[in-house]
Amino acid sequence: MAAKVAFDGAAAAALVANLRASFASYKTRSYEWRVSQLNCLLKLATDHEAEIVDALSSDLSKPEFESLVYEIGMLKSACKLAIKQLKSWMKPEKVATSMTTFPSSAEIVSEPLGVVLIISAWNYPFLLSLDPVVGAIAAGNAVVLKPSELAPATSSLLSKLLGEYMDSSSVRVVEGGVAETSALLEQKWDKICYTGNSRVGRIVMASAVKHLTPVLLELGGKSPVVVDSGINLQVACRRIIVGKWGCNNGQACVSPDYILTTKEFASKLVDALKSELDKFYGKNPLQSKDLSRVVNFNHYARLTKMLDEVSDKVIHGGERDVNNLRIAPTILLDVPQDSLIMNEEIFGPLLPIVTVEKIEDSFDLINSGTKPLAAYLFTNNQKLKDHFVKNISAGGLVINDTTIHLAVPTLPFGGVGESGMGAYHGKFSFEAFSHKKAVVYRGYALDASVRYPPYTNGKLNLLKALVGGSLLGIIRALFRSSKA
Repeated sequence: MAAKVAFDGAAAAALVANLRASFASYKTRSYEWRVSQLNCLLKLATDHEAEIVDALSSDLSKPEFESLVYEIGMLKSACKLAIKQLKSWMKPEKVATSMTTFPSSAEIVSEPLGVVLIISAWNYPFLLSLDPVVGAIAAGNAVVLKPSELAPATSSLLSKLLGEYMDSSSVRVVEGGVAETSALLEQKWDKICYTGNSRVGRIVMASAVKHLTPVLLELGGKSPVVVDSGINLQVACRRIIVGKWGCNNGQACVSPDYILTTKEFASKLVDALKSELDKFYGKNPLQSKDLSRVVNFNHYARLTKMLDEVSDKVIHGGERDVNNLRIAPTILLDVPQDSLIMNEEIFGPLLPIVTVEKIEDSFDLINSGTKPLAAYLFTNNQKLKDHFVKNISAGGLVINDTTIHLAVPTLPFGGVGESGMGAYHGKFSFEAFSHKKAVVYRGYALDASVRYPPYTNGKLNLLKALVGGSLLGIIRALFRSSKA
C-alpha cells in the first residue's frame, strides 16, 4: 500500500492556489454552476442515506431516526430551499437614492467572497459539514471543507462522496487532525466558518486576524431552560427531554445545559422529568437504542469528572458503561454554582436543576454568565415572556419548546459574545458568504456645478441643504444664490 502523502503547509498553499485559479475563471459565479452543485449535494444525500446513517452510527451510535431527520433531512431541506430561492437571492436589490446624487439609481449586488474554509464539528458531522457548504456554494464561492477527525467514518464518507459528486476544481475536502487544520489555517482565506468549542474558536480567529480574514464562529455555551409553574408540565418535560437527550444525547450546541425553576416547583418538575424519561428510554437507558453514545473516551472522562464532583446531587440516572462510552440521562438538583458542571458547557447527558426563590431571579443568574447560544422559557405568563425576550441576550430564544428554532429557515442561527459571531441558515447562509456591493448609476445630464471649485458660500449653503436632505433648505439656498 502506498504511503499517505502528508498534507502540510506547501500542500495547503497549492490547494488554495488551485481554487483561486478556479474562482478567477468566474465559473462559480454563474447561476448554472451554483444550482448544479446544489443539486449534486441534494442527490448525494438522497442516494447515500444508508451509508450516511451507518457512518453516524459508527461515529456516535446515533439513532437512525435522528440521523435521517436531524442530519440528512435538514441538509436536504437546506438544499431545496437554496435551489428554489437562488435566483431571487442573486438578484440585485434596488434601493432609493437621495437628493444629493439626483439624478441617479442604486442597487446592492451580492458577490461571492472568493475561496472559503469550512471547519466542521463532530457532533452533527454530516449536517454541520454540508449546511455551511450549501450557503458558500449558493453565494458562488470555491470551498474547502475540513470535517472533524473525531467522527472518522463520516469524515471519510464526506471525502469520498464530495469527490464523486461535486466539481473538484472548486469544492474540496481535506481530512486530518490538528496538523492538517493548522496547515489550512496558515493560508489566506476570504472567509472561515468554524463550528466547535470556544478554545479552538480563539485559535481560528487568531489565525484569521493575520490575513484580516472575516470569520463565522458557531460556538456554544450553557443554554438555560427557565421553567415556570402553571404550565402543561408533561408537554414541557417531553420537549426538554427531546431537546436534551433526543439531540445526540446532549451533545448538541443548543441542547439545554441546565434548568432554572423555583424551589416550590422543583419537586413536581423532577417527578415529571423522571416519568417521561422512563417512558422514552426505559428503566435501563444504557441499553436504549434511542440514545447516542459519548463520542470518545476523552469526552467520557470529562463528563464523569463533572459528575463525580457533584455525585451527591444526582437524583435520577447516573449509571455508566465505560466499555460502550455510555452515560444514562442524569438529573442533578441544586448543584453548587462554583462546581465544574456549572462553569463549563456540559455537552453530554447530564442536566442540573438550579432552584431560585422567584422565577424572575433566574434572569439575573443567566445574565451573570456569558451569553449562551440559546435560551428557553416555559411559561404562560405574557409579562414573563416579554421580560425574557427583552432582557435575555442569547443567539436565539424559544418560548415553550427547545431547539426548534434551528428548523425555521427564515431565522438566523448564530451566537453572540462567547457563543459565536455571524449567522447562517436559509438566506442568511447566502448572505454569510457574500459581500453586499454598493453600486450607483449616473448619466451625464444635469451636471450641477455646485460641488466643483471655485467654492463659494452659495455653493456651501446649497450642498449643506442637499446633504441634510432639507427641501426647504434647498429652496432657501437657491433663492439666496439667485439674489447674490
